[in-house]
Amino acid sequence: MGTANYWADDYVHKKRTVKDAVSHIQSGQRVFIGSYCGEPQTLVSGLAGISDRLSDVEIIRLMSRETTPLTKIADKTNDQVMNIRSIYLGSAKSEELAKNTRFYTPVNMAEVPRLFSSRRIPIDVAMIQVTPPDDFGWMSLGVSVDVTLSAALSADLVIAQVNSKMPMVLGHSFIHVNDVDFIVELDEDLMTITSNPPPQKASRIGQHIVRLIEDGSTLQIGLDAASQATIQALSNKNDLGIHSQFLTDDMMHLYSMGVITNKKKGFNNGKMVASCSVGTKALYDFLHINPAVEFQPFDYVNDLEIISRHNKMVSLNVAQTIDLFGQVSCDAQSYTLYAGVSGISDFTRGANRSKGGKSIIMLNSTITVKVNGDENSNINTLYKKDALQNILYTTTANEGVTEKKVSSIVPQLNNTVVTIPREDIRYIVTEFGAVNLFGKSTQERAFALISIAHPEFRDELLSEAKKIGMIGQDRTLGESVYGIYPVKLEENITINGEKITLRPAKPVDDRRIQEHFYQLDKADVISRFFHEKTRFLRDDVEVMSQIDYKRNLTIIALVGEMGFDRVVGVGSYYLEPATNMAEVAFSVSKEYQNQGIGRALIRKLSESARNRGIAGLFAVTSTGNKNMIKLFKSLPYKVQSEIDEDMLLSCRFIEAK
Repeated sequence: MGTANYWADDYVHKKRTVKDAVSHIQSGQRVFIGSYCGEPQTLVSGLAGISDRLSDVEIIRLMSRETTPLTKIADKTNDQVMNIRSIYLGSAKSEELAKNTRFYTPVNMAEVPRLFSSRRIPIDVAMIQVTPPDDFGWMSLGVSVDVTLSAALSADLVIAQVNSKMPMVLGHSFIHVNDVDFIVELDEDLMTITSNPPPQKASRIGQHIVRLIEDGSTLQIGLDAASQATIQALSNKNDLGIHSQFLTDDMMHLYSMGVITNKKKGFNNGKMVASCSVGTKALYDFLHINPAVEFQPFDYVNDLEIISRHNKMVSLNVAQTIDLFGQVSCDAQSYTLYAGVSGISDFTRGANRSKGGKSIIMLNSTITVKVNGDENSNINTLYKKDALQNILYTTTANEGVTEKKVSSIVPQLNNTVVTIPREDIRYIVTEFGAVNLFGKSTQERAFALISIAHPEFRDELLSEAKKIGMIGQDRTLGESVYGIYPVKLEENITINGEKITLRPAKPVDDRRIQEHFYQLDKADVISRFFHEKTRFLRDDVEVMSQIDYKRNLTIIALVGEMGFDRVVGVGSYYLEPATNMAEVAFSVSKEYQNQGIGRALIRKLSESARNRGIAGLFAVTSTGNKNMIKLFKSLPYKVQSEIDEDMLLSCRFIEAK
């Protein structure tokens, strides 16, 4: 390719028809095809049209939507005409993807551009899609920079489809007319993806995650229902930033609302940085010459050091399966196949290293597996056989195919790809809650994950964990085995400038509650337990943490980072079925007394009890416990008091003051 001539003259000389351009592709060559929604569909169709005269052509691409089914050509010819190499990270268990497993090349996305530029994987021909040139001869790769730029600059022959419908996206996204060999001018609509409303389970996951995301965070978000639900729930946040592989319609909407400002990223301030875009035409119009958007290749966006330089970097990725050790498998499904093409390990580690950062893995508590013939034919590929005793059956109506719902939280992963090792895992979220596994022992991890598993599988998981020595034989789940964590009861309050989190207790809180009691003053212990007490055994606190959230409820007040927070207040109620009244008890750490924590706890307990149909509350205390008497009388109900050896305080919710 010469550069002596004026680029505009070269542009004219390089113009070709589709047929002429693809005719230069020869047998035995390696051909890269532009990825995602930037795929040059007409050029790919032209290549398919000449496949009968080719042999041993290797196609390299990221996973494609197959508008032109090249994999079918490969199948029909036993890979002798075309062999597909799909760059992919993760496993593909869905039937539609698994049939093409032989085509997948598992490579970390940040490393792919270097594979091309170093010529470890030499590219003979690159077929890309670009914008018309600007006044200086530069053409933007538009919605798909990712690995496409590196492939084009490394290829021996570059065929560029110039499409005026491609948005010109700013950043490191340009290739010059001088760097392409053939130009095919052809306008066509870009591939679009319209997101469906997220299902209820995904919305519940999103609500849990939103509570973990602080104002000023920088986000990486995947392409899936749970991620959509999360970003749709962020509308009340402030000054969020984006550093992510993908830009989506939801991000565009949050930007237009002023939620995403990119002002506090700490790196690339003012810019939404990504590698590609998947969405609607409205999103592509938004990207066109938008100075707030900057596209960079994967070796920049997915770079561990770049990711970790951002303030409060939060990575949000979806998994299909996690075991009780914390090992995660992130599988693509046919409806979210891009989930498998990711730098999930880089973003997880980068977010973990970021100042104030969090890596969050979300998953539905159950998955559905189709079973044909052999009862466990498709299940044992993911799970140990002895971990499948408790299965919910659903039979599809017409085809006679049995579907089994199985827990996505399993004792141990078996015969599947571990995408994220256990040492890198931090936050795990299902529709039943969120836990932080960082710094936790194997037993603590197991209990934490069981607490957010589907209630139908908690007993089974506990049993299996005991069999493999993860949990002590004496441990139980108590009433929490069927409890549905009431996220609506979570609340943050500020006292003297410090954030206090009020939330229902979980089975993983028993150690924190023990520590709280051990740190109480002697007088406070006597007020709480009516006698001197120097030992607070696990059996004593499990009654408070292993609850069903209906008949019995404990609200705890915590300070500090989730997973490492400290209990500074405990309020519990225990239902007396005979009277339909609930007994309450409280304790607050010395340094937090007389600051409103006790009032907040009894308010939340009374609201929950009333909503559950409980008639009222009562408390037994000493006549000298002025704080408890004052606390009980702070409720908006008429308080009755009776004195025997101790004082009995009671109120009914139907008797307002």
